[in-house]
Amino acid sequence: MKIFTTHPVGIDQGEAVLFSEFSDGGDMWTGEGTRERSSTVVFSQPFRSVPAVQISVSLWDVDTTSALRAEVAAKDVTPEGFNAVFRTWSDTRIARIRIAWTAIGEVAHEDDWEIS
Repeated sequence: MKIFTTHPVGIDQGEAVLFSEFSDGGDMWTGEGTRERSSTVVFSQPFRSVPAVQISVSLWDVDTTSALRAEVAAKDVTPEGFNAVFRTWSDTRIARIRIAWTAIGEVAHEDDWEIS
């Protein structure tokens, strides 16, 4: 649990298309086995410390002839951003994925002191 005691809390959110591979025959659509894609997300402004990040699939375009196997995760979270990672495996075929994300954390305040 994160507890914020002295600084304002900021919430940033957005969406990102991680890949679209149907039209060009990419291996998320044509391949089998373990496959992964990642995309760097940059926050609109840096947080004071590493924020909590929630990530989810907001659009998926998938083949329905096999089981849907998928994992999304926020990795390498920093005050400036994170990597959105999508994984699938076996014979699952994914044409396109868009993710939605929300970051919550401490933000700077205009009255913060900077001592050098």
